[in-house]
Order: sequence, then structure tokens, then C-alpha cells
Amino acid sequence: MASDLCDGMGKSSWPELLGVYGEVAVATIRRENRKVSVVIVKEGMMVTMDFRCDRVRVWVDKKGIVKQVPALG
Repeated sequence: MASDLCDGMGKSSWPELLGVYGEVAVATIRRENRKVSVVIVKEGMMVTMDFRCDRVRVWVDKKGIVKQVPALG
């Protein structure tokens, strides 16, 4: 689990952001954990499969709504 691997990185997941607009989620995550970079990943985009404690991906659908709980990784 991310919280075990990424001790000291601060808040590690944001379940409360499920269903909100991606831009709102990004702003919230940046405000709550300044140690991470945050990127929006749109439906259908390809991404690397590496795990990083300093990254949060915000997965959004075609309407820009968060469809997966944002978390470190």
C-alpha cells in the first residue's frame, strides 16, 4: 500500500475527491500535500506503470470528472 511505501510524504489518498472536477481535485491535492506533483490523466491516455511516491495522477472521464480515487503512485 502507498502509505507503507511512502512514509513521510504526507497525505497519500483523496477518496473525497471522487466525482468532482479534475481541476478542483488537482488544486485540493496541491494544497493538502505540497510534496507531490499532480497530473490529470484523461480517459484513454497511456501512462507509465512505475510507482512514484512523489506523484499523484488524477484519472478523469471525458467530462473531466474524477473517476478513480487519487493516490500516491
